[in-house]
Amino acid sequence: MHRFNIDFMGNRRIMFGISAVLIIVAVAALGLRGLKFGVEFTGGTVINVVNARTVTIEQMRKALADSGIQNAQLQEGTVNNVRGFIVRTEVTDPKLANADATKVAAATKLPEGDFQVTTIGPGWGKNVTNKALLALAVSLFAILLYVSLRFEYKMSVTAIIAIVHDILITLGIYALVGWEISPNVIAALLTIVGYSLYDTIVVFHRIKENSQGLVKQSFMSMANESINEVLVRSLNTTASSLMPVIVLLFFGGATLKDFALALTIGLAVGAYSSIGVAAPLYAIWKEREPKYAALAKKFAKAS
Repeated sequence: MHRFNIDFMGNRRIMFGISAVLIIVAVAALGLRGLKFGVEFTGGTVINVVNARTVTIEQMRKALADSGIQNAQLQEGTVNNVRGFIVRTEVTDPKLANADATKVAAATKLPEGDFQVTTIGPGWGKNVTNKALLALAVSLFAILLYVSLRFEYKMSVTAIIAIVHDILITLGIYALVGWEISPNVIAALLTIVGYSLYDTIVVFHRIKENSQGLVKQSFMSMANESINEVLVRSLNTTASSLMPVIVLLFFGGATLKDFALALTIGLAVGAYSSIGVAAPLYAIWKEREPKYAALAKKFAKAS
């Protein structure tokens, strides 16, 4: 198997700089633009027009306005070669929501049977939000505990930092492009946590193996060799994971695009953070231990 010889550790400041810029942009986007949550979290109505026939998106917008539906969000999509619309409104009363759908059907002259109405109350949306946050918190705690027991707490802390890095950047991009945060996106974020952890564990496992009986080089140099040893595996895993997700992003239905976008961003950033964030932070931390500090001083040129 071909092995790379890239000086990741020697260029760690560049990688940290890239991550810092991405994090700053993400935090700024989250602070200035904020996240746009779907009706599943805020409450409201989703009207799914399963067959738009000859109705254009402009005609649908006019029908919504003529029906007195305010602040409606309209999205066009195609499922099984059939064009349709997804309309999101702030209405939380099922009777009013069905009445609105009836008005739009009459204005567009589409059959009422093609309008699927789902209404979500604000209480249910709040419950979904709380459960999503709980799921993310439990996942991070479980990772912290597992990696601490399986390896060591320094690995668990740096792995969590890399995961938070990935989630922040993903959410920041969502804030920048203005896409909605839906339950699909939350599912994607939890999936990203798993993929990011897997990539990081692969690198950490090799570092742990190579650190046994380390006496002839610095910890930083050994960590760099470890990354290069598993780089092909990491690239292959990331590429094989990204290909179907990218296909889903471009050719999947409208309801799956938010999931696919989050997963595409997260997989790419997660593969980077494993070698550009988690591993360098861990190596820096380890070299502060007396044993490895002495090796770093002895083999200063190698690191």
